[in-house]
Amino acid sequence: MLKELLLVVHVLVAITIVGLVLLQQGKGADIGAAFGSGASQTLFGARGSATFMSRVTAVLATIFFITSLSLTVIDARQSQTKSVTQEVPATSVPPAPAPAPAPAKPAVPGAPAVPN
Repeated sequence: MLKELLLVVHVLVAITIVGLVLLQQGKGADIGAAFGSGASQTLFGARGSATFMSRVTAVLATIFFITSLSLTVIDARQSQTKSVTQEVPATSVPPAPAPAPAPAKPAVPGAPAVPN
């Protein structure tokens, strides 16, 4: 149950990080504002957007790393139980019966057989 919950949180955080990174402006995006364009004014102010988005991305990246490590530890503890060869029960197989000795052949045809 915990592993599945962590996995869902992990995937949602990863998708959110990708979206946030795609929404952020690059450092060279303010060059348009130098020539009179209104591109530098964003929802959170001229500089507020970069710091807000950067902080949210940093928090989500921290959550992503924590969930990654947690999933690794949980999976490592669950896989320490047994290997495949240890799970197969050892069955006692009865020894195969020894083959019956072949009858001795007579040296001369018609002579009685002499055991060795």
